[in-house]
Amino acid sequence: MLKTYSGSCHCGAVRIEADVDISAGTGKCNCTLCTKMRLWSVAVKPSAFRLVAGQEALTDYRGRNPVAHHFFCSHCSVRPFERVDTPNMTGHTYYNINVACLDGVDIDELAAAPVTYFDGLNDAWGSTPSEVRHL
Repeated sequence: MLKTYSGSCHCGAVRIEADVDISAGTGKCNCTLCTKMRLWSVAVKPSAFRLVAGQEALTDYRGRNPVAHHFFCSHCSVRPFERVDTPNMTGHTYYNINVACLDGVDIDELAAAPVTYFDGLNDAWGSTPSEVRHL
């Protein structure tokens, strides 16, 4: 079910809103950045994402993937979202929302949601990694 969530980084400088259907599925990636950050995300279209506050507090980290913008708060270092531009596997720009940064997420709904694992480590985004227990 589509629901509007508010969320933020740890210190609250960066605040977001997103229209999300957690029951439709979440994602975890095994690339070096997502593994170290333990990112658990839900993807939304740009029209479903709103940066409410904190543009000036955001730092855009760009790793090996040239279309991925890994935004984090320059005050507390928490990464509430990232933007993935085209060209990418989906053919359109989207946002990955860090589910740990959303307020009021029903833990039972989150635990019941399907998880798709992405093999970003090997740039095989359409494939499932052979090992996912650590993600």
